[in-house]
Amino acid sequence: MTQLRILVNGELRQVSGPATVADLLRHLNLDPRTVVVELNRQIVRRPRLEETALAEGDTVELVHFVGGG
Repeated sequence: MTQLRILVNGELRQVSGPATVADLLRHLNLDPRTVVVELNRQIVRRPRLEETALAEGDTVELVHFVGGG
C-alpha cells in the first residue's frame, strides 16, 4: 500500500492507497447519503463513489447536509 496525499476541505490528509471516494468517506466516518462530494471541481454522484479512484494531489470538498427548521 502507498500513502496518498490529498486535500480534504483545504486540509492536507494522507490515506492508504489505492483508495476510492467511498473509502475516504468510510475513513472519515461519513454517511454518503448526508454529503455531497466534489473531486477536483467535479461533483461525484452517489452511485459512482465506489468506483471513483483517488490519486495523489487530488482536492476533495465535502459538503454536509444540515437539517432543521
